[in-house]
Amino acid sequence: MATTDRQASTLALAHALSAAERGLAVIPLSRTKLPALRSPHRPTSSPTPTSPSAPASVSPPAPPLCHGECGRFGHGVYDASTDPRRIRELFAAAPWATGYGIACGVHPHHLIGVDLDTKSGTDSSAALRELALRHLFTIPETVVVLTPSGGRHLWLTGPPDVAVPNSASRLAPGIDIRGAGGYLVGPGSRTDHGAYTAAPGTSHLPPAPCPPALLRLLLPPPRTGVSRTTGGQGDGHGLVHFVLTAQEGQRNTRLFWAACRAYENGLGPELTNALIDAAVRTGLPEREARSTIASAARMSRGGG
Repeated sequence: MATTDRQASTLALAHALSAAERGLAVIPLSRTKLPALRSPHRPTSSPTPTSPSAPASVSPPAPPLCHGECGRFGHGVYDASTDPRRIRELFAAAPWATGYGIACGVHPHHLIGVDLDTKSGTDSSAALRELALRHLFTIPETVVVLTPSGGRHLWLTGPPDVAVPNSASRLAPGIDIRGAGGYLVGPGSRTDHGAYTAAPGTSHLPPAPCPPALLRLLLPPPRTGVSRTTGGQGDGHGLVHFVLTAQEGQRNTRLFWAACRAYENGLGPELTNALIDAAVRTGLPEREARSTIASAARMSRGGG
């Protein structure tokens, strides 16, 4: 077993160095897909009292908010680097690492990962195709990584001045997004469940630019006029107002987003007519508005 782990670690380092040559910042990962190095700021056990007057127990101080400024390893994705020397040092400090993570949202690629999961029991690939049809975009040829569970990671690039947030099933059930502060498991990594591999014919491709229509869906909408609390009539008024203020080119996207939030908050059926009326007032045909809301309802319920 030890020999196998050493071989896996050696291969992981080789794959990580190869990724770094392509401008991808990497960190070592353990078999659990988590960063292999623990934080140097983890709280330790309570200090032993040094005098009879000292308290019986002292709570350890909260770990400082550090993204690597201390100079030590163990800051997760903030350790990521393209420098071969630093990468070798990271892996030397974590000889148990069997994989590597690729930092998203950083120069030069500003990577965005679209994780099409299969464990949720939904057809995430079909959900992405439906989104593409609904919002008139196509997924370009790009790097695709196959996961041990049968899922897929699509690699896209974003603009340097846009921070795409990480999310889980917000875009659609089974579709997770890896953006700024997140990472993707790199091809060649081994985990407890198997290996990550590049899909045939995609390993040589550069990450493709994210289609603008998809990028708009990945970014959080403006907060103005939309309450973030769940339930309540006030939340419904905010969603309707959000649709009413849509400009041309935003109408379908805003209606879809508002309808998804309405169904997530249990307000879908009672807000349907109000959302349709709001969309029609912005110039969206009623038939298209009803179709968009029906699509949002299916996705929010986990249907394909």
